[in-house]
Amino acid sequence: MLGLLVLIIIGLAVVFHRQTIHEVASETKIKFADKLDRLWDIAQESLREKKYLRAEKALLTILRVDERNATAYNRLGILYAKQQAYADAIECFEIAQSLEPSASSLHNVGLIYYETEKYDKATLAFEQAIAMEEGVPSRHVAYAKVQEKLGHKKKVISSLERAVELDERKNPQSLRILADAYERDGDQIRADLARDEVKKLLAPHATPTGTPKQVKQPRKVVM
Repeated sequence: MLGLLVLIIIGLAVVFHRQTIHEVASETKIKFADKLDRLWDIAQESLREKKYLRAEKALLTILRVDERNATAYNRLGILYAKQQAYADAIECFEIAQSLEPSASSLHNVGLIYYETEKYDKATLAFEQAIAMEEGVPSRHVAYAKVQEKLGHKKKVISSLERAVELDERKNPQSLRILADAYERDGDQIRADLARDEVKKLLAPHATPTGTPKQVKQPRKVVM
């Protein structure tokens, strides 16, 4: 009888002990997730406020505890690109791409190669990005800019035409770039047609007579 009682007590102790371990593990997991969330908040806020050293520390801390976090590598790459540390930025984007292939990582690599005048590598990066995500107008515009540097007029025009075709919002800037490309290629008729389309798009937003125009600050390119 005494032996049976001892077995019951031991059994209850084991069950209680298992529940305690489970609870501790859950609490640890919650604390870990909360810490990562706080680090992400710090990184994003610091990037917005251009506090790059603080953002870098937060992202590197995330990668120390989660070394396969492709998003953290992407953000770190953007941070380095903003500081023109292009070699470090490319390394981060390439690691992110190896962990989690995405058109965004390839596009970012392409932008850096473009900035550093490595146009053949930029071409390859943008072609891969377009192959993965063809329906994004900005990919085709970026590819066209590279082809312009390489002197490939036909590719410039076809890429810009595709960008305009995909752009449901009908961005006047894309049409202006396309009009300039037509003109450089000697096609004045299509250049004029594109510029007429720009005028139509801008007409509803024209400044009323007698109203002073406000000078707008140029928008910064966000990588």
